[in-house]
Amino acid sequence: MEHQVAIVTGATGTIGKAIARQIAAHQDYEVVLLCRDERKAKQAVKEIITATGNSQVRYELVDVSRRASIQAVAERWRGPLHVLVNNAAITPRSRQETPEGIELQFATNVLGYLWMTEAFSQYLKDSAPARVVDVASTYAGGLDLSDLEFKRRRYDNNQAYRQSKQANRMLVVALAEKLKLYGISVNACHPGGVNSKLSNNLGFGGSVSPDEGARTPVWLATTAIGQQETGKYFERMREVRCRFGEDKQAVTELYAACLSTGGSGGLGV
Repeated sequence: MEHQVAIVTGATGTIGKAIARQIAAHQDYEVVLLCRDERKAKQAVKEIITATGNSQVRYELVDVSRRASIQAVAERWRGPLHVLVNNAAITPRSRQETPEGIELQFATNVLGYLWMTEAFSQYLKDSAPARVVDVASTYAGGLDLSDLEFKRRRYDNNQAYRQSKQANRMLVVALAEKLKLYGISVNACHPGGVNSKLSNNLGFGGSVSPDEGARTPVWLATTAIGQQETGKYFERMREVRCRFGEDKQAVTELYAACLSTGGSGGLGV
């Protein structure tokens, strides 16, 4: 296989770091960690290089809850991009907003995925065949298209998280349709219940190791299936029917709502 370049967002987190390390274990991959905290980013790069022997690991600083921050990384990007793994997610216990006035969990967990795909779409097109892997969850549901940012409802971080993961699973359908003509696949997956800061904030522990949790995202990122299929949802390295993605009208409405939030310009396709 020719040299491949992969981005992993949220790569200092429990699952994100495991995803980045497992991709880097393939010596023909260059892996770029997108992180908020530079100290943690440097440490993660060091750990991954030591564990894999792959020196082609580096980091970029970004706040995926802010479109301008994502655009800045994309503008300074040079070279190809074959794999984008959208993994960064948060579960704040109180309702917070970005400086742009967007509810923080929605901005990070939903719009961040969309903005990353939008900002790097040209690099993915130029490098095609290419793929996008969105880390979603089985813990999904309750999406309210009339109140995506909990302006009317009382904010609850579990409810906000479940809504965000439903949105992830729906948006891959919209994005896959728009990007398939360019040789870019877009799929979502459940990583498994891993004990992490994110799960702890939701009141959970974890039932699988970080490496086990990373298996399905890495499988979609590095094997043929992740290129052959698009607009699908996977658990335990198997395709699973997703009722959320089957609601085409809701998918269209959600995509339009996301594009209108934060000044997104769409994919330009």
